[in-house]
Amino acid sequence: MFKTSLTALVMGATALTSTAALAQDWRDEVPVFRIGLLGGENEADRLRDHACQKAYLEERLGVPVELFPASDYAGVMQGLLAGQLEFAGLGSAGYAGIYLQDPEAVEPLYTTMQIDGSLGYYSVMYALADSGIESLADMEGRSLAFADPNSTSGYLVPSFELAEELGGPLEGYFSETGFGGGHEQAVVAVLQGQYDAGVTWTSGVGNYEEGFSRGNLRSMVDRDMLDMNEIQIIWQSNLITNGPRVVRSDLPQELKDQVMGAMMQLQTLDRDCFDAINDGESMGYWPINHEFYLPIINMRRELAGAR
Repeated sequence: MFKTSLTALVMGATALTSTAALAQDWRDEVPVFRIGLLGGENEADRLRDHACQKAYLEERLGVPVELFPASDYAGVMQGLLAGQLEFAGLGSAGYAGIYLQDPEAVEPLYTTMQIDGSLGYYSVMYALADSGIESLADMEGRSLAFADPNSTSGYLVPSFELAEELGGPLEGYFSETGFGGGHEQAVVAVLQGQYDAGVTWTSGVGNYEEGFSRGNLRSMVDRDMLDMNEIQIIWQSNLITNGPRVVRSDLPQELKDQVMGAMMQLQTLDRDCFDAINDGESMGYWPINHEFYLPIINMRRELAGAR
């Protein structure tokens, strides 16, 4: 009996040592966990909103966490492709763009569920409320601001769906199209009269006066940068898949599992932080995989082929 107990004790100690060795192995390989932050709003605001995520993951991973805000979407995409970032939140088009360059570069872990339980959001076209522009038909011969060439709702989906709806290239309908440099900057450009209308992203559910439950409009309303009475929505896309949080595929599985486990608990353990990094209110995170984004990947591939 003593011999059996001693054997069990030794085996248990060996298992614990092996587990500790595995945990130590990935920390030796990944001494710093780097998170890419998409462009589209003020850098100081992005760093402030994500400071809680940095502290949360540092405590749970046991390594320093660094935040890297990029000036545009391409900066985060290239950081992941070059192995200079471990983790990032992307739009569906950003994930599609990475996949089309390197199918093995990143893995989608989870996405955000809206307050109505859906896993999607909308691209909307907005114009000034006093502009006299009340529909897409009123935009003929007027200028349109996209957000970023790698944005799903700020370029990919609206350019694709508008071309189908209008029955021809956008250049023949709008007097001018351009990029605002991000969702927030495009709204500011419309408010300042640089463009007649713009496109951005919104959950499309919740209180209109608050900018809906989440999205760029909600974020700008919360920062007192926008009064929803200043604009009106004149067009809405079909439902778009919510973008993923992705992790580099070549990272140790133990690290991927720890990140996934920690982030899936964030809404329960620190709801204020969860809301801060998700641009408003949502129900929680939901696990997803590559297949969830196949429609957007095909759309991006088709547009690239057309160009």
